[in-house]
Amino acid sequence: MTDSNDDVSFHDLELCPPLVRALEELGYEQPTAIQAGAIPPLLEGRDLVGQAQTGTGKTAAFALPLLQRLDIDDSTVQSIVLTPTRELAMQVGEAVRSYGKHLGKRGVSVLPIYGGQPIHIQRNALRRGVHVVIGTPGRVRDHLQRGTLSLAGVRFFGLDEADEMLKMGFIDDVEFILEHAPDERQIALFSATMPAPIRRVAKRHLSDPVDVKTVQRVLTLATTEQYAMPVGRKEKTEALERVLEAEDYDAVLIFAGTQLATARLAEHLQGRGYPAECIHGGMNQPQRDVVVKRLRAKQTKVVVATDVAARGLDVDHIGLVVNFDVPRDPEVYVHRIGRTGRAGRAGRAITLCQPRDRNMMRAIERASGKRLETMRIPGRAELVDRRRERLKDKLRALITGDIDAFRSLVQEMATEEELDATDLAAAAVRMAWGESPLYVAPDPEPEPEPKRKKKFGGHGGQYEKRHDKHYHDDDLVEIVIPVGSWNDVRPGSIVGAITGESGLPSAVIGRIKILDKVTFVAVASEHVSRIMGSLKGVRIGGRVVYPRIAHPDRH
Repeated sequence: MTDSNDDVSFHDLELCPPLVRALEELGYEQPTAIQAGAIPPLLEGRDLVGQAQTGTGKTAAFALPLLQRLDIDDSTVQSIVLTPTRELAMQVGEAVRSYGKHLGKRGVSVLPIYGGQPIHIQRNALRRGVHVVIGTPGRVRDHLQRGTLSLAGVRFFGLDEADEMLKMGFIDDVEFILEHAPDERQIALFSATMPAPIRRVAKRHLSDPVDVKTVQRVLTLATTEQYAMPVGRKEKTEALERVLEAEDYDAVLIFAGTQLATARLAEHLQGRGYPAECIHGGMNQPQRDVVVKRLRAKQTKVVVATDVAARGLDVDHIGLVVNFDVPRDPEVYVHRIGRTGRAGRAGRAITLCQPRDRNMMRAIERASGKRLETMRIPGRAELVDRRRERLKDKLRALITGDIDAFRSLVQEMATEEELDATDLAAAAVRMAWGESPLYVAPDPEPEPEPKRKKKFGGHGGQYEKRHDKHYHDDDLVEIVIPVGSWNDVRPGSIVGAITGESGLPSAVIGRIKILDKVTFVAVASEHVSRIMGSLKGVRIGGRVVYPRIAHPDRH
Protein backbone atom coordinates (compact mmCIF):
# COMPACT_ATOMS: atom_id res chain seq x y z
CA MET A 1 0.00 0.00 0.00
CA THR A 2 1.32 3.41 -0.95
CA ASP A 3 0.49 6.65 0.80
CA SER A 4 3.61 8.80 0.59
CA ASN A 5 6.16 9.74 -2.06
CA ASP A 6 7.67 12.91 -0.60
CA ASP A 7 11.28 11.76 -1.08
CA VAL A 8 10.91 10.26 -4.57
CA SER A 9 11.66 12.07 -7.84
CA PHE A 10 11.18 10.92 -11.43
CA HIS A 11 14.96 10.56 -11.69
CA ASP A 12 14.81 7.98 -8.88
CA LEU A 13 12.40 5.80 -10.93
CA GLU A 14 15.09 5.01 -13.55
CA LEU A 15 13.13 6.49 -16.43
CA CYS A 16 15.10 7.17 -19.61
CA PRO A 17 16.29 10.75 -20.27
CA PRO A 18 13.80 11.48 -23.11
CA LEU A 19 10.86 10.70 -20.79
CA VAL A 20 12.29 12.73 -17.91
CA ARG A 21 12.88 15.63 -20.29
CA ALA A 22 9.25 15.52 -21.45
CA LEU A 23 8.01 15.42 -17.86
CA GLU A 24 10.13 18.44 -16.92
CA GLU A 25 8.78 20.38 -19.90
CA LEU A 26 5.24 19.50 -18.83
CA GLY A 27 5.95 20.88 -15.35
CA TYR A 28 5.88 17.50 -13.53
CA GLU A 29 8.12 17.91 -10.51
CA GLN A 30 7.43 14.80 -8.42
CA PRO A 31 5.59 11.50 -8.98
CA THR A 32 2.25 10.93 -7.30
CA ALA A 33 1.84 8.02 -4.90
CA ILE A 34 0.40 5.66 -7.53
CA GLN A 35 3.18 6.58 -9.97
CA ALA A 36 5.92 5.98 -7.40
CA GLY A 37 4.39 2.62 -6.52
CA ALA A 38 3.53 1.36 -10.00
CA ILE A 39 6.36 2.52 -12.30
CA PRO A 40 9.24 0.42 -10.84
CA PRO A 41 7.49 -3.00 -11.06
CA LEU A 42 6.08 -2.18 -14.50
CA LEU A 43 9.57 -1.29 -15.72
CA GLU A 44 10.68 -4.72 -14.46
CA GLY A 45 8.01 -6.34 -16.63
CA ARG A 46 5.72 -7.40 -13.78
CA ASP A 47 1.94 -7.55 -14.09
CA LEU A 48 0.20 -5.07 -11.81
CA VAL A 49 -3.14 -4.34 -10.19
CA GLY A 50 -3.39 -0.67 -9.23
CA GLN A 51 -6.22 0.67 -7.12
CA ALA A 52 -6.48 4.46 -7.07
CA GLN A 53 -9.11 7.13 -7.48
CA THR A 54 -9.59 9.21 -10.63
CA GLY A 55 -7.21 12.13 -10.69
CA THR A 56 -4.27 10.48 -8.92
CA GLY A 57 -2.00 10.25 -11.94
CA LYS A 58 -2.80 6.72 -13.15
CA THR A 59 -2.19 7.57 -16.80
CA ALA A 60 1.48 8.38 -16.29
CA ALA A 61 1.79 5.36 -13.98
CA PHE A 62 1.26 2.94 -16.88
CA ALA A 63 2.14 5.20 -19.84
CA LEU A 64 5.74 5.91 -18.84
CA PRO A 65 6.74 2.24 -18.44
CA LEU A 66 5.03 1.21 -21.69
CA LEU A 67 6.83 4.02 -23.52
CA GLN A 68 10.22 3.10 -22.07
CA ARG A 69 9.80 -0.52 -23.19
CA LEU A 70 8.79 0.37 -26.78
CA ASP A 71 10.99 -0.44 -29.76
CA ILE A 72 10.60 2.97 -31.38
CA ASP A 73 12.06 1.68 -34.68
CA ASP A 74 9.30 -0.95 -34.98
CA SER A 75 6.11 0.64 -36.38
CA THR A 76 3.82 -2.28 -35.48
CA VAL A 77 1.35 -2.03 -32.60
CA GLN A 78 3.23 -2.91 -29.41
CA SER A 79 0.90 -1.63 -26.68
CA ILE A 80 -2.87 -1.44 -26.29
CA VAL A 81 -4.67 0.52 -23.58
CA LEU A 82 -8.41 -0.03 -23.08
CA THR A 83 -10.57 2.79 -21.71
CA PRO A 84 -14.33 2.92 -21.02
CA THR A 85 -15.12 6.07 -23.02
CA ARG A 86 -14.18 7.92 -26.17
CA GLU A 87 -13.28 11.02 -24.15
CA LEU A 88 -10.88 9.12 -21.92
CA ALA A 89 -9.31 7.41 -24.94
CA MET A 90 -8.53 10.79 -26.50
CA GLN A 91 -7.28 12.16 -23.18
CA VAL A 92 -4.97 9.20 -22.56
CA GLY A 93 -3.79 9.32 -26.18
CA GLU A 94 -2.85 12.97 -25.84
CA ALA A 95 -0.96 12.26 -22.61
CA VAL A 96 0.96 9.29 -24.05
CA ARG A 97 1.90 11.34 -27.11
CA SER A 98 3.17 14.24 -24.96
CA TYR A 99 5.20 11.94 -22.68
CA GLY A 100 6.83 10.22 -25.66
CA LYS A 101 7.51 13.24 -27.87
CA HIS A 102 11.31 12.97 -27.48
CA LEU A 103 11.54 9.25 -28.22
CA GLY A 104 13.30 8.63 -31.53
CA LYS A 105 13.36 11.22 -34.27
CA ARG A 106 9.61 11.80 -34.50
CA GLY A 107 8.29 10.77 -31.12
CA VAL A 108 5.82 8.00 -30.44
CA SER A 109 2.90 7.25 -32.78
CA VAL A 110 -0.39 6.96 -30.89
CA LEU A 111 -3.84 6.16 -32.30
CA PRO A 112 -7.07 6.54 -30.28
CA ILE A 113 -9.83 4.29 -31.72
CA TYR A 114 -13.47 4.46 -30.62
CA GLY A 115 -16.99 4.19 -31.92
CA GLY A 116 -18.51 7.14 -33.69
CA GLN A 117 -15.47 7.80 -35.87
CA PRO A 118 -15.49 6.29 -39.40
CA ILE A 119 -13.71 2.97 -39.13
CA HIS A 120 -11.89 3.42 -42.46
CA ILE A 121 -9.96 6.38 -40.99
CA GLN A 122 -8.73 4.16 -38.16
CA ARG A 123 -8.04 1.26 -40.56
CA ASN A 124 -5.85 3.47 -42.76
CA ALA A 125 -3.90 4.75 -39.77
CA LEU A 126 -3.31 1.21 -38.52
CA ARG A 127 -2.12 0.20 -41.97
CA ARG A 128 0.47 3.02 -41.96
CA GLY A 129 1.75 1.81 -38.59
CA VAL A 130 1.41 2.99 -34.98
CA HIS A 131 3.20 2.13 -31.75
CA VAL A 132 0.35 2.48 -29.26
CA VAL A 133 -3.40 2.01 -29.63
CA ILE A 134 -5.74 3.59 -27.06
CA GLY A 135 -9.29 2.39 -27.54
CA THR A 136 -12.68 1.48 -26.21
CA PRO A 137 -13.12 -2.31 -25.83
CA GLY A 138 -15.94 -2.55 -28.37
CA ARG A 139 -14.05 -0.80 -31.16
CA VAL A 140 -10.80 -2.68 -30.44
CA ARG A 141 -12.68 -5.98 -30.64
CA ASP A 142 -14.32 -4.82 -33.88
CA HIS A 143 -10.92 -4.21 -35.47
CA LEU A 144 -9.65 -7.59 -34.27
CA GLN A 145 -12.61 -9.38 -35.83
CA ARG A 146 -12.22 -7.45 -39.08
CA GLY A 147 -8.53 -8.33 -39.22
CA THR A 148 -7.48 -4.66 -39.31
CA LEU A 149 -5.66 -4.91 -35.96
CA SER A 150 -3.18 -7.63 -35.00
CA LEU A 151 -2.13 -8.53 -31.46
CA ALA A 152 0.92 -10.48 -32.65
CA GLY A 153 3.38 -7.74 -31.69
CA VAL A 154 1.55 -6.45 -28.60
CA ARG A 155 3.54 -6.93 -25.41
CA PHE A 156 1.68 -4.54 -23.09
CA PHE A 157 -2.02 -4.30 -22.27
CA GLY A 158 -3.37 -1.54 -20.03
CA LEU A 159 -6.87 -1.58 -18.55
CA ASP A 160 -7.76 1.94 -17.39
CA GLU A 161 -10.78 2.41 -15.09
CA ALA A 162 -11.69 -1.27 -15.27
CA ASP A 163 -14.66 -0.86 -12.92
CA GLU A 164 -16.18 1.71 -15.29
CA MET A 165 -15.75 -0.69 -18.20
CA LEU A 166 -17.64 -3.27 -16.13
CA LYS A 167 -20.48 -0.82 -15.41
CA MET A 168 -20.77 0.04 -19.11
CA GLY A 169 -21.06 -3.59 -20.17
CA PHE A 170 -17.61 -3.94 -21.77
CA ILE A 171 -16.35 -6.80 -19.64
CA ASP A 172 -17.05 -9.44 -22.34
CA ASP A 173 -15.11 -7.38 -24.89
CA VAL A 174 -12.22 -7.06 -22.46
CA GLU A 175 -12.21 -10.82 -21.90
CA PHE A 176 -12.26 -11.44 -25.66
CA ILE A 177 -9.27 -9.17 -26.24
CA LEU A 178 -7.18 -10.68 -23.43
CA GLU A 179 -8.02 -14.24 -24.50
CA HIS A 180 -6.49 -13.47 -27.92
CA ALA A 181 -3.41 -11.78 -26.45
CA PRO A 182 0.03 -13.40 -26.96
CA ASP A 183 1.34 -15.62 -24.18
CA GLU A 184 4.28 -13.31 -23.60
CA ARG A 185 2.58 -10.12 -22.51
CA GLN A 186 2.39 -7.70 -19.60
CA ILE A 187 -0.90 -6.47 -18.16
CA ALA A 188 -1.52 -3.44 -15.94
CA LEU A 189 -5.06 -3.22 -14.54
CA PHE A 190 -6.14 0.02 -12.86
CA SER A 191 -9.44 0.50 -11.11
CA ALA A 192 -10.88 2.79 -8.42
CA THR A 193 -12.83 -0.12 -6.92
CA MET A 194 -12.37 -3.88 -7.10
CA PRO A 195 -15.75 -5.59 -7.59
CA ALA A 196 -15.77 -9.39 -7.89
CA PRO A 197 -15.90 -9.52 -11.74
CA ILE A 198 -12.78 -7.34 -11.96
CA ARG A 199 -10.98 -9.55 -9.46
CA ARG A 200 -11.88 -12.58 -11.58
CA VAL A 201 -10.44 -10.90 -14.69
CA ALA A 202 -7.23 -10.17 -12.78
CA LYS A 203 -6.98 -13.73 -11.46
CA ARG A 204 -7.63 -15.26 -14.88
CA HIS A 205 -5.35 -13.13 -17.06
CA LEU A 206 -2.62 -11.61 -14.83
CA SER A 207 0.44 -13.57 -13.73
CA ASP A 208 1.60 -13.06 -10.13
CA PRO A 209 0.65 -9.36 -10.20
CA VAL A 210 2.02 -6.70 -7.89
CA ASP A 211 -0.74 -4.98 -5.91
CA VAL A 212 -0.42 -1.20 -5.53
CA LYS A 213 -3.11 0.66 -3.62
CA THR A 214 -3.05 4.31 -2.69
CA VAL A 215 -4.65 5.64 0.45
CA GLN A 216 -7.18 8.37 -0.28
CA ARG A 217 -6.55 11.13 2.20
CA VAL A 218 -9.16 13.54 3.43
CA LEU A 219 -7.87 16.92 2.35
CA THR A 220 -9.05 19.92 4.31
CA LEU A 221 -8.22 23.61 4.16
CA ALA A 222 -10.45 25.22 6.74
CA THR A 223 -9.17 28.79 6.33
CA THR A 224 -9.43 28.94 2.55
CA GLU A 225 -12.58 29.76 0.57
CA GLN A 226 -12.59 27.60 -2.56
CA TYR A 227 -14.40 28.37 -5.82
CA ALA A 228 -14.72 26.83 -9.27
CA MET A 229 -15.15 29.23 -12.19
CA PRO A 230 -16.44 27.54 -15.38
CA VAL A 231 -14.80 29.05 -18.46
CA GLY A 232 -14.65 28.34 -22.18
CA ARG A 233 -11.42 27.18 -23.77
CA LYS A 234 -10.74 30.57 -25.36
CA GLU A 235 -11.83 32.84 -22.53
CA LYS A 236 -9.49 31.66 -19.77
CA THR A 237 -7.02 34.53 -20.10
CA GLU A 238 -9.75 37.18 -20.08
CA ALA A 239 -11.39 35.45 -17.10
CA LEU A 240 -8.06 35.59 -15.24
CA GLU A 241 -7.68 39.30 -15.98
CA ARG A 242 -11.16 39.97 -14.65
CA VAL A 243 -10.44 37.96 -11.50
CA LEU A 244 -7.26 39.97 -10.88
CA GLU A 245 -9.26 43.19 -11.38
CA ALA A 246 -12.16 42.19 -9.14
CA GLU A 247 -10.40 40.46 -6.22
CA ASP A 248 -8.65 42.05 -3.25
CA TYR A 249 -5.23 40.65 -2.36
CA ASP A 250 -1.82 41.67 -1.12
CA ALA A 251 -0.28 39.04 -3.38
CA VAL A 252 -1.63 36.42 -5.78
CA LEU A 253 -0.11 33.13 -6.88
CA ILE A 254 -1.28 31.83 -10.28
CA PHE A 255 -0.59 28.22 -11.23
CA ALA A 256 -0.13 27.13 -14.85
CA GLY A 257 0.51 23.57 -16.00
CA THR A 258 3.82 23.92 -17.85
CA GLN A 259 6.96 26.02 -17.80
CA LEU A 260 6.18 27.46 -21.22
CA ALA A 261 2.61 28.36 -20.23
CA THR A 262 3.92 30.00 -17.06
CA ALA A 263 6.38 32.23 -18.93
CA ARG A 264 3.85 33.18 -21.62
CA LEU A 265 1.11 33.98 -19.13
CA ALA A 266 3.42 36.18 -17.05
CA GLU A 267 4.51 38.01 -20.21
CA HIS A 268 0.87 38.52 -21.25
CA LEU A 269 -0.05 39.95 -17.84
CA GLN A 270 2.93 42.29 -17.95
CA GLY A 271 1.67 43.56 -21.28
CA ARG A 272 -1.71 44.28 -19.68
CA GLY A 273 -0.13 46.37 -16.93
CA TYR A 274 0.13 43.80 -14.12
CA PRO A 275 3.46 43.60 -12.24
CA ALA A 276 3.75 39.86 -12.91
CA GLU A 277 6.76 37.59 -12.60
CA CYS A 278 7.14 33.84 -13.13
CA ILE A 279 8.83 31.00 -11.30
CA HIS A 280 9.29 27.45 -12.61
CA GLY A 281 11.61 24.47 -12.62
CA GLY A 282 13.46 25.65 -15.72
CA MET A 283 14.91 28.59 -13.79
CA ASN A 284 18.07 28.08 -11.75
CA GLN A 285 17.86 28.41 -7.99
CA PRO A 286 19.28 31.96 -7.76
CA GLN A 287 16.70 33.18 -10.30
CA ARG A 288 13.88 31.59 -8.34
CA ASP A 289 15.22 33.00 -5.08
CA VAL A 290 15.13 36.52 -6.52
CA VAL A 291 11.41 36.19 -7.37
CA VAL A 292 10.55 34.76 -3.95
CA LYS A 293 12.56 37.50 -2.24
CA ARG A 294 10.72 40.20 -4.20
CA LEU A 295 7.40 38.56 -3.33
CA ARG A 296 8.22 38.46 0.39
CA ALA A 297 9.35 42.10 0.29
CA LYS A 298 6.04 43.05 -1.43
CA GLN A 299 7.96 44.41 -4.39
CA THR A 300 5.81 42.26 -6.67
CA LYS A 301 2.29 41.00 -6.07
CA VAL A 302 1.52 38.71 -9.03
CA VAL A 303 3.57 35.51 -9.47
CA VAL A 304 2.80 32.85 -12.09
CA ALA A 305 4.22 29.47 -11.15
CA THR A 306 4.38 25.78 -11.95
CA ASP A 307 3.94 23.26 -9.16
CA VAL A 308 7.59 23.64 -8.19
CA ALA A 309 6.44 26.65 -6.15
CA ALA A 310 3.72 24.71 -4.35
CA ARG A 311 6.21 23.11 -1.99
CA GLY A 312 8.43 25.19 0.24
CA LEU A 313 7.04 28.59 -0.75
CA ASP A 314 6.12 30.17 2.56
CA VAL A 315 4.80 33.74 2.12
CA ASP A 316 2.17 34.75 4.65
CA HIS A 317 0.52 37.59 2.71
CA ILE A 318 -0.61 35.58 -0.36
CA GLY A 319 -4.33 36.28 -0.21
CA LEU A 320 -5.39 34.59 -3.45
CA VAL A 321 -4.43 31.49 -5.41
CA VAL A 322 -5.72 31.05 -8.97
CA ASN A 323 -5.49 27.69 -10.71
CA PHE A 324 -5.25 28.88 -14.32
CA ASP A 325 -4.75 25.22 -15.25
CA VAL A 326 -6.54 22.56 -13.22
CA PRO A 327 -3.96 20.44 -11.36
CA ARG A 328 -3.45 16.80 -12.36
CA ASP A 329 -3.88 15.42 -8.85
CA PRO A 330 -6.09 16.35 -5.84
CA GLU A 331 -2.99 16.41 -3.61
CA VAL A 332 -1.31 18.87 -5.96
CA TYR A 333 -4.45 21.01 -5.67
CA VAL A 334 -4.09 21.04 -1.90
CA HIS A 335 -0.41 21.95 -2.06
CA ARG A 336 -1.28 24.80 -4.42
CA ILE A 337 -4.08 26.42 -2.49
CA GLY A 338 -2.26 25.80 0.78
CA ARG A 339 -0.08 28.77 -0.21
CA THR A 340 -2.94 31.07 0.88
CA GLY A 341 -4.80 31.30 4.17
CA ARG A 342 -1.55 31.11 6.18
CA ALA A 343 -0.65 32.46 9.60
CA GLY A 344 -4.31 32.45 10.64
CA ARG A 345 -5.38 34.64 7.73
CA ALA A 346 -8.33 33.93 5.47
CA GLY A 347 -7.50 32.98 1.92
CA ARG A 348 -9.30 32.47 -1.37
CA ALA A 349 -8.67 29.96 -4.14
CA ILE A 350 -10.30 30.13 -7.59
CA THR A 351 -9.97 27.34 -10.16
CA LEU A 352 -10.69 28.10 -13.83
CA CYS A 353 -12.23 24.90 -15.13
CA GLN A 354 -13.27 23.84 -18.61
CA PRO A 355 -15.80 21.10 -19.41
CA ARG A 356 -12.97 18.62 -19.96
CA ASP A 357 -11.84 19.18 -16.34
CA ARG A 358 -15.13 17.87 -14.95
CA ASN A 359 -13.73 14.51 -13.75
CA MET A 360 -10.76 16.09 -12.02
CA MET A 361 -12.95 18.66 -10.27
CA ARG A 362 -15.13 15.83 -8.97
CA ALA A 363 -12.03 14.01 -7.76
CA ILE A 364 -10.90 17.15 -5.92
CA GLU A 365 -14.31 17.52 -4.28
CA ARG A 366 -14.34 13.84 -3.25
CA ALA A 367 -10.85 14.07 -1.79
CA SER A 368 -11.61 17.27 0.12
CA GLY A 369 -15.10 16.22 1.18
CA LYS A 370 -16.29 19.66 0.16
CA ARG A 371 -18.23 20.90 -2.84
CA LEU A 372 -16.55 23.88 -4.47
CA GLU A 373 -18.84 26.86 -4.81
CA THR A 374 -19.39 27.96 -8.40
CA MET A 375 -18.30 31.50 -9.26
CA ARG A 376 -19.10 33.23 -12.54
CA ILE A 377 -16.68 35.41 -14.46
CA PRO A 378 -16.92 38.98 -13.06
CA GLY A 379 -18.97 41.26 -15.29
CA ARG A 380 -18.12 44.78 -16.35
CA ALA A 381 -20.41 46.34 -13.74
CA GLU A 382 -18.63 44.44 -10.95
CA LEU A 383 -15.24 45.58 -12.18
CA VAL A 384 -16.38 49.21 -12.24
CA ASP A 385 -17.79 48.89 -8.71
CA ARG A 386 -14.49 47.47 -7.46
CA ARG A 387 -12.54 50.34 -9.06
CA ARG A 388 -14.90 52.84 -7.45
CA GLU A 389 -14.39 51.30 -4.01
CA ARG A 390 -10.62 51.31 -4.43
CA LEU A 391 -10.69 54.95 -5.54
CA LYS A 392 -12.78 55.91 -2.51
CA ASP A 393 -10.31 54.09 -0.24
CA LYS A 394 -7.42 56.05 -1.75
CA LEU A 395 -9.27 59.34 -1.34
CA ARG A 396 -10.06 58.59 2.31
CA ALA A 397 -6.41 57.80 2.95
CA LEU A 398 -5.25 61.03 1.24
CA ILE A 399 -7.60 63.17 3.32
CA THR A 400 -5.70 62.18 6.47
CA GLY A 401 -2.35 63.07 4.86
CA ASP A 402 -0.57 66.32 4.06
CA ILE A 403 -2.90 68.04 1.58
CA ASP A 404 -2.70 71.61 2.90
CA ALA A 405 -1.03 72.93 -0.27
CA PHE A 406 -3.73 71.35 -2.43
CA ARG A 407 -6.49 72.65 -0.17
CA SER A 408 -5.07 76.17 -0.60
CA LEU A 409 -5.03 75.70 -4.38
CA VAL A 410 -8.71 74.69 -4.39
CA GLN A 411 -9.65 77.65 -2.19
CA GLU A 412 -7.68 80.00 -4.43
CA MET A 413 -9.42 78.76 -7.59
CA ALA A 414 -12.80 78.80 -5.89
CA THR A 415 -12.31 82.43 -4.80
CA GLU A 416 -10.55 83.93 -7.82
CA GLU A 417 -12.44 82.06 -10.54
CA GLU A 418 -15.71 81.65 -8.67
CA LEU A 419 -15.64 77.87 -9.09
CA ASP A 420 -17.58 75.53 -6.84
CA ALA A 421 -15.30 73.53 -4.53
CA THR A 422 -17.40 70.41 -5.12
CA ASP A 423 -16.95 70.78 -8.86
CA LEU A 424 -13.20 71.13 -8.42
CA ALA A 425 -13.08 67.99 -6.27
CA ALA A 426 -15.17 66.12 -8.85
CA ALA A 427 -12.82 67.25 -11.63
CA ALA A 428 -9.81 66.01 -9.64
CA VAL A 429 -11.47 62.64 -9.04
CA ARG A 430 -12.38 62.46 -12.74
CA MET A 431 -8.73 63.00 -13.60
CA ALA A 432 -7.68 60.20 -11.26
CA TRP A 433 -10.39 57.86 -12.51
CA GLY A 434 -9.69 58.00 -16.24
CA GLU A 435 -11.96 57.85 -19.27
CA SER A 436 -14.08 54.78 -18.45
CA PRO A 437 -17.65 55.23 -17.12
CA LEU A 438 -18.04 55.70 -13.37
CA TYR A 439 -21.40 53.89 -13.24
CA VAL A 440 -22.55 50.80 -15.13
CA ALA A 441 -25.86 49.04 -14.54
CA PRO A 442 -25.47 45.80 -12.55
CA ASP A 443 -25.42 42.50 -14.41
CA PRO A 444 -28.83 40.80 -14.52
CA GLU A 445 -29.29 37.23 -13.43
CA PRO A 446 -28.45 35.01 -16.42
CA GLU A 447 -31.39 33.24 -17.98
CA PRO A 448 -31.17 29.47 -18.35
CA GLU A 449 -30.37 28.34 -21.87
CA PRO A 450 -33.17 26.49 -23.65
CA LYS A 451 -32.95 22.72 -23.37
CA ARG A 452 -33.33 22.12 -27.09
CA LYS A 453 -31.49 24.00 -29.80
CA LYS A 454 -32.43 23.75 -33.45
CA LYS A 455 -29.96 23.69 -36.27
CA PHE A 456 -30.04 26.74 -38.48
CA GLY A 457 -29.42 26.43 -42.20
CA GLY A 458 -26.85 24.01 -43.51
CA HIS A 459 -23.84 25.38 -41.66
CA GLY A 460 -24.10 23.38 -38.49
CA GLY A 461 -24.72 26.57 -36.50
CA GLN A 462 -27.08 27.11 -33.60
CA TYR A 463 -30.40 28.90 -33.58
CA GLU A 464 -32.10 30.27 -30.53
CA LYS A 465 -35.47 31.99 -30.72
CA ARG A 466 -36.19 34.26 -27.79
CA HIS A 467 -39.58 35.85 -27.07
CA ASP A 468 -40.35 38.89 -24.98
CA LYS A 469 -43.69 40.61 -24.62
CA HIS A 470 -42.15 44.10 -24.79
CA TYR A 471 -40.55 43.78 -28.21
CA HIS A 472 -41.87 42.82 -31.63
CA ASP A 473 -39.96 42.26 -34.86
CA ASP A 474 -40.41 45.90 -35.87
CA ASP A 475 -38.69 46.98 -32.64
CA LEU A 476 -35.58 44.86 -33.26
CA VAL A 477 -32.36 45.50 -35.19
CA GLU A 478 -30.08 42.66 -36.24
CA ILE A 479 -26.38 43.07 -35.57
CA VAL A 480 -23.46 40.88 -36.67
CA ILE A 481 -20.77 39.73 -34.24
CA PRO A 482 -17.72 38.22 -36.01
CA VAL A 483 -17.50 34.99 -33.98
CA GLY A 484 -19.34 31.73 -34.48
CA SER A 485 -19.45 28.01 -33.78
CA TRP A 486 -15.81 27.66 -34.86
CA ASN A 487 -14.96 29.81 -31.83
CA ASP A 488 -16.97 27.54 -29.49
CA VAL A 489 -19.58 30.28 -29.07
CA ARG A 490 -22.99 29.31 -27.68
CA PRO A 491 -26.20 31.37 -27.31
CA GLY A 492 -25.49 31.71 -23.59
CA SER A 493 -22.07 33.20 -24.40
CA ILE A 494 -23.67 35.90 -26.55
CA VAL A 495 -26.37 36.73 -24.01
CA GLY A 496 -23.77 36.88 -21.21
CA ALA A 497 -21.47 39.15 -23.21
CA ILE A 498 -24.25 41.60 -24.11
CA THR A 499 -25.80 41.79 -20.64
CA GLY A 500 -22.45 41.79 -18.84
CA GLU A 501 -20.87 44.52 -20.95
CA SER A 502 -23.88 46.77 -21.52
CA GLY A 503 -25.60 46.35 -18.17
CA LEU A 504 -28.92 45.79 -19.98
CA PRO A 505 -31.33 42.97 -19.12
CA SER A 506 -31.52 39.90 -21.36
CA ALA A 507 -35.06 40.94 -22.33
CA VAL A 508 -33.60 43.35 -24.92
CA ILE A 509 -32.18 40.41 -26.90
CA GLY A 510 -34.23 38.64 -29.53
CA ARG A 511 -33.35 35.88 -31.97
CA ILE A 512 -29.75 34.56 -32.05
CA LYS A 513 -28.33 32.71 -35.06
CA ILE A 514 -24.82 31.25 -34.73
CA LEU A 515 -23.09 30.24 -37.97
CA ASP A 516 -19.54 29.00 -38.47
CA LYS A 517 -17.75 32.35 -38.31
CA VAL A 518 -20.42 34.97 -37.49
CA THR A 519 -23.39 35.38 -35.17
CA PHE A 520 -26.56 37.34 -35.94
CA VAL A 521 -28.32 38.84 -32.93
CA ALA A 522 -31.60 40.77 -32.91
CA VAL A 523 -31.57 43.49 -30.24
CA ALA A 524 -33.98 46.21 -29.21
CA SER A 525 -33.57 49.16 -31.59
CA GLU A 526 -33.65 51.68 -28.75
CA HIS A 527 -30.55 50.07 -27.21
CA VAL A 528 -28.61 49.11 -30.34
CA SER A 529 -26.06 51.95 -30.01
CA ARG A 530 -25.35 51.14 -26.39
CA ILE A 531 -24.97 47.43 -27.12
CA MET A 532 -22.66 47.96 -30.09
CA GLY A 533 -20.57 50.45 -28.17
CA SER A 534 -20.21 48.19 -25.13
CA LEU A 535 -19.22 45.17 -27.25
CA LYS A 536 -16.64 47.09 -29.28
CA GLY A 537 -13.20 45.67 -28.53
CA VAL A 538 -14.57 43.01 -26.16
CA ARG A 539 -13.17 39.49 -26.34
CA ILE A 540 -15.77 36.79 -27.08
CA GLY A 541 -14.79 33.21 -27.84
CA GLY A 542 -11.13 34.17 -27.77
CA ARG A 543 -11.51 36.97 -30.37
CA VAL A 544 -11.73 40.73 -30.00
CA VAL A 545 -14.97 41.69 -31.72
CA TYR A 546 -16.26 44.82 -33.47
CA PRO A 547 -20.00 44.34 -34.15
CA ARG A 548 -21.84 45.97 -37.05
CA ILE A 549 -25.40 46.41 -38.25
CA ALA A 550 -26.45 43.39 -40.30
CA HIS A 551 -28.63 45.29 -42.81
CA PRO A 552 -27.74 48.99 -42.66
CA ASP A 553 -29.88 49.76 -45.72
CA ARG A 554 -33.01 48.85 -43.77
CA HIS A 555 -32.43 51.34 -40.96
